Amino acid sequence: MKIFVKELWTALSSTVVLCCVLCGVYPVIVWGLGQLLFSHQANGSLVQVNGQIVGSELIGQGFSGAKYFHPRPSDAGTGYDGGNSGASNLGPTSQKLIDGIKANLVAYRQENGLPESAVVPADAVTASGSGLDPHISVENARLQIARVAKVRSLSEEVIRSAVERAIDRPFLGIGGEAGVNVLKLNLELETLAQKKP
Repeated sequence: MKIFVKELWTALSSTVVLCCVLCGVYPVIVWGLGQLLFSHQANGSLVQVNGQIVGSELIGQGFSGAKYFHPRPSDAGTGYDGGNSGASNLGPTSQKLIDGIKANLVAYRQENGLPESAVVPADAVTASGSGLDPHISVENARLQIARVAKVRSLSEEVIRSAVERAIDRPFLGIGGEAGVNVLKLNLELETLAQKKP
């Protein structure tokens, strides 16, 4: 009986100590370090314009006007719905998926003035797994430059420079491909439009 009580006490005291450390001390330390060292990222990488939060660098938004760079298609809810993030779950042999991609391909070529034979990046016509991808490929952005420049009455060189500044490159050149953050790019275009004489 003495051994049983001793083992029970050891188990209970270990559980209490581990609960305090793992459910209290450790999360507070991680939170504190996040706030101290990576405050912007720890608070959602929020983007503000004139003190107003307009989005996050990590969450895609829908931009449909011709003067904006367009993000990837989204199957999250009715599109870019953070509360309903997810893909269509359609398989590669699904006729609905194939028809959707074909329709997206035709629309993309038309809105960007591309010939029917133009090669289009996959991210321009397919949705991401979350439906909230904030980036597009560099090639996708470059194919949209002519349309955006024409609608905004700016030179293609000005728009190309904005695209180059909006490219997020992988850390130390590893960990994925470079991508263009659509929200940051479109916000920069709005700033350029305000500066235009």
